[in-house]
Amino acid sequence: MAMTLRVVVPPHPLIGHWLSMLRHRETPAPVYGTAMQELGRWLTYEALRDWLPHRRESIPTDSGPTEGTVCEAGVPLLAMPLLPAGLEIWHGARSVLPNAALCLNGVPDGIEANAGLILFVDQITDGKRLLELLHQLQQQGVNGPRMRVIAALSANAGLKCLGEAIPELTIYTACIDPDLRDNGLISPGIGDPMQRLNLRSPARA
Repeated sequence: MAMTLRVVVPPHPLIGHWLSMLRHRETPAPVYGTAMQELGRWLTYEALRDWLPHRRESIPTDSGPTEGTVCEAGVPLLAMPLLPAGLEIWHGARSVLPNAALCLNGVPDGIEANAGLILFVDQITDGKRLLELLHQLQQQGVNGPRMRVIAALSANAGLKCLGEAIPELTIYTACIDPDLRDNGLISPGIGDPMQRLNLRSPARA
């Protein structure tokens, strides 16, 4: 795996719990969807910790001024779910990012030079579909440090593919699984999100 790829697996018990709900073969579709959303929420929270632009400034209080942290309102954030199942990850993340602009129709034209982008993926399998989107973003001048990828689950093969192609990319994921099965799904994995969410068009990242 390329040294420029940074993969973060936050050691949070809630992340582990909701990943277990995705893994369990008897989890019903509504709970499976909730688990996707909860992982989107907690992984995004972790991803913003050292990345969200902010500043320190003096804040007036009833007992005098104090120093506080304020997020930079002038830095736009774009949320790009990889459809269709990545939308479930975004549904959870939007409570953490209420002011992010949602991009549902692919890569928009004219991305602002200071904009940050967060990509939401249900799982990274072989990485090819996500890599295609990342290359489109590169053509718009968006490089690795301006992006974060949120994925419920990742496979070694997909991470290797991405790490060799995209410099300085950072991915937050609940777990890294070792293998891909002959059908392209991750092993041990979380099953096929399209089927388990009762969605129609299959898509893998």
